[in-house]
Amino acid sequence: MSTNGDATVKVVPVRHVGQWIAAAIAMVFVAMLVHTLFSKLPTGQYACHLVSGVRRCHQLSEWRFSWDIVGRYFFTSEILHGLLITLELTILSMLVGVILGVAIAVMRLSTNRLLSATAWTYTWFFRGTPVLVQITVWFFIAILYPVISIGIPFTDVTFFHFSTVSVFTPFIAGVVALGLNEAAYMSEIARAGLISVDEGQTEAASSIGMTRQQTLRFVVLPQAMRVIIPPTGNEVISMLKTTSLVSVIGVVELLGAATNIYARNYLIMPLLIVASLWYIVVTTVLSIGQFYLERRFAKGALRTPPPTPIQRLRRDVVGILSKFRTQRGALGETR
Repeated sequence: MSTNGDATVKVVPVRHVGQWIAAAIAMVFVAMLVHTLFSKLPTGQYACHLVSGVRRCHQLSEWRFSWDIVGRYFFTSEILHGLLITLELTILSMLVGVILGVAIAVMRLSTNRLLSATAWTYTWFFRGTPVLVQITVWFFIAILYPVISIGIPFTDVTFFHFSTVSVFTPFIAGVVALGLNEAAYMSEIARAGLISVDEGQTEAASSIGMTRQQTLRFVVLPQAMRVIIPPTGNEVISMLKTTSLVSVIGVVELLGAATNIYARNYLIMPLLIVASLWYIVVTTVLSIGQFYLERRFAKGALRTPPPTPIQRLRRDVVGILSKFRTQRGALGETR
């Protein structure tokens, strides 16, 4: 590079010393983590055998995190059945929470004072009480209501009734408690998405004769989904882990299955690692699904959607190879 053709200016790239120091520290911590995860500890026992007539002994060791035991129990039928129950609880509870939450959000935004007050009270109550308390209350709901009947209040007119004990099994009680609790949080997420849409969109839809239901379904909700999906994905992952609380009412989900096993063989830490790894696996799958769902609904707002992980990896590999080829070419020219 030259200035006015008189002298050559040598361009020196800025050295990011702080980034290199931070990267070195991060690499040290990663190395320490890998070492502690795959290290072995002496057991205090010795194994002896004869080698060319000479008796040799060496100390036995075992994995610090008992990876051999983790692998033994990772795919056992009891753990897999608990995982299935966890997934069922997560899916059903989120369905209840999302559907009811959207309805409560619409009620909250209604101009009708009774509807908005009812929605606000629902959200206030379920967000104000611990979910563990709600699970326990729904499990023992038969104490308050031995028989649940649907009819006209203050009259003897009853449309149908059922025994509470026969309906509210531990699994159903868990789904109801988790779903109703989730609806309170989903209502706020949905409300945030709905109010993020510009009022001009609603006015434009009304000007062409669309009803409020049509405006909500075809105009407001599709645009609000871009705001609703990220926190909803977070709620799904949170619900996956919150299902472990239903073990207190006798539902044998993933953590409950691991607890039952280590209560018999006292292998506490390996079974907890098994449960944690399964939670991480499912969370990873859900995170990938959330990414592609966000990418799909971002098409209407972004000119270029964010690259997928595979596209990023391909771009990084191409960049590294191009730098490597450039360095080789520079070395060849200097020679």
